Amino acid sequence: MTADDEVTTTMTSDEVASAPHARVCGVPRPGEAECHARVLVDAAGQPVPNATPAGLGPAQLRDAYKITSNGSSAITIAIVDAFGYPNAESDLATYRSTFGLPACTTANGCFRKVDQRGGTSFPRLDVGWAQETALDLDMASAICPGCKILLVEGDTNSFANLAAAVNTAASLGAHVISNSYGGGEAGTAASEAAYNHPGVAVTASSGDSGFGVEFPASSPHVVAVGGTSLRTLANARGWTETAWSGAGSGCSTVYAKPSWQTDTGCARRTVADVSAVADPNTGVAVFAPSSRTKSAFLVFGGTSVAAPLIGAVYANNGGAVNSGADPYAHTSALFDVVAGSNGTCSPSYLCTGGTGYDGPTGLGTPNGTTAL
Repeated sequence: MTADDEVTTTMTSDEVASAPHARVCGVPRPGEAECHARVLVDAAGQPVPNATPAGLGPAQLRDAYKITSNGSSAITIAIVDAFGYPNAESDLATYRSTFGLPACTTANGCFRKVDQRGGTSFPRLDVGWAQETALDLDMASAICPGCKILLVEGDTNSFANLAAAVNTAASLGAHVISNSYGGGEAGTAASEAAYNHPGVAVTASSGDSGFGVEFPASSPHVVAVGGTSLRTLANARGWTETAWSGAGSGCSTVYAKPSWQTDTGCARRTVADVSAVADPNTGVAVFAPSSRTKSAFLVFGGTSVAAPLIGAVYANNGGAVNSGADPYAHTSALFDVVAGSNGTCSPSYLCTGGTGYDGPTGLGTPNGTTAL
């Protein structure tokens, strides 16, 4: 199918629940990161453009996680991604207007896009990373529609360039910096310091390949965000969650265990800390590039959904940030995820949902903003 003959449909909830899905970014080389977004595809492996949104929208996400406030324009959420996305602002406008969210534009001071140096020499378009960026922007908007959004585009997906973009986001006053990408831990020590910004909530997705650890989620200076499957249920909450089979988790082989993490199965940093929806088959509606020339509503999953969602909860709260330690001090304000698995491991809590802390979902998912 070409960009000129793209056919739209609208997936039913049953179709979303059973559709195949695929990664949107290519396999990274050493020293590079892969984005953690997955999109629902058709039998030919192509993304399915929806004429109207399919998947979870802002109202459903806010209800599932009991988010009742809209956040403040005094708070900035930074989204760090690689490569360029020329239509970021206009695609974001479509998402927000479709769901009745307030406009967030350059003109009204809500939206800002910069390169990794804080300037306007934007990198080339990469459709996969643009889809990732659209997902991040839309999830930040869904949970904190009153917050400002800063998009920082790294020149490439190298850890060096992404680290530079994170530092730029911090220097420009971000309260939250969301990172929906990762890669192998080897050789990342030179980049790790970029994720250490006291007073800033730096979130990082745990990965989409099941049991196993990636950087920057393994940094002790970030909030490592795992993933769940989120479905409606006739209970008091109205929803139920299990650990998503694709969510990354486990023990770092490089980075020290932070003082606030007390599980005994890992001598070093354990992933994750908290989690949110990530299963593509319980995925979210996003207005994103469907080709190099067109955009449409697509359905996305991956822990790339969870990282900006958790970041936006931090932003919605707007209070003081004590890195990943915050949820460990407020476990009563989280929904514990007690079932599901992302693989086989020992001890079993590192890959299996259970009462209290577990690897794939951490301490659980937001029940309001208090824990974050």
